[in-house]
Formats: sequence, structure tokens, C-alpha cells
Amino acid sequence: MRCPFCAVDEDKVIDSRTSKDGSEIRRRRVCSGCDRRFTTYERVEEALPVVIKADERREPFDRNKIEKGLRRAIGKRPVPVAKISELAEAVERDLVELGVKELRTKDIGERILPLLRELDEVSYVRYASIYRDFRDIDEFVSELSDVIKARGR
Repeated sequence: MRCPFCAVDEDKVIDSRTSKDGSEIRRRRVCSGCDRRFTTYERVEEALPVVIKADERREPFDRNKIEKGLRRAIGKRPVPVAKISELAEAVERDLVELGVKELRTKDIGERILPLLRELDEVSYVRYASIYRDFRDIDEFVSELSDVIKARGR
């Protein structure tokens, strides 16, 4: 593993722990070059689909991009950071279970929306406004009306 501080390739693992759900191994390492410590995480690589972007480019699925989008939508809302990771992980598991080779970004966004709606309605509307690409205020108001109606049930 390359040291993030000095780029030396030699290090020693000083501690390994399995995550609570058993999906990752956390390793504490010490660099042989600069003697600084750093942490790495190891997990099984799943057979994730290739993502088809709006402009038809294709790129590998990246859970970090989902988390980044969620952090923007959830910004300044009372939602714990851990919930963002949990939601992204749930979407990733869902995509693995689908077993498809390719998937459009719109489809991924639509899978995120119901989970986000349960978590925080304001974040849901923020996220929906981007992924559903509202063309005007009427579409936005229509989405808000749906949220308000669902809340009354």
C-alpha cells in the first residue's frame, strides 16, 4: 500500500478489525519510510453495473458519487452523516442484486429518491429537483404537493 504522506510502497499492518456488519476490514498501517500511521479499508469488490451518463458516456459505478450528491441535498439538514453512508450502501446492494451490466444515472437517482424521502423530506425535494430535472415551478409545486399529501396519510 502506498503511503499517502510520502508515497513509499513499504508499510506494516499494526491492527486489523472487521466492521460490525462484516463487510469491511479496517487496517491501521505504519509507513516504513516516514513512520506515519494511516488507515485503509478493504472490502469485496462487487459486480457493479457500468453507469450510463446523460451524455451517453459510460463509467464504472462509484458509491462516492452517490454520497457526494446526498451530502449536497442533505446540506444543513438534521441528518446524521452515518445515514448518508447507510443510504448509499443500500443503493449499492440494490444495484448488485439487480445483476444488470449497465444502468442509467436517472435509474440510480430514482432508486435513491424513495429512501431519501423516508429519511428527510426537504432533502428529498432538493434531490428530486436535480434528478427529475424540473422544467418549471409547476413541476416543482406538483412534487411538493405529492410530499404533502403523502405526509397526511
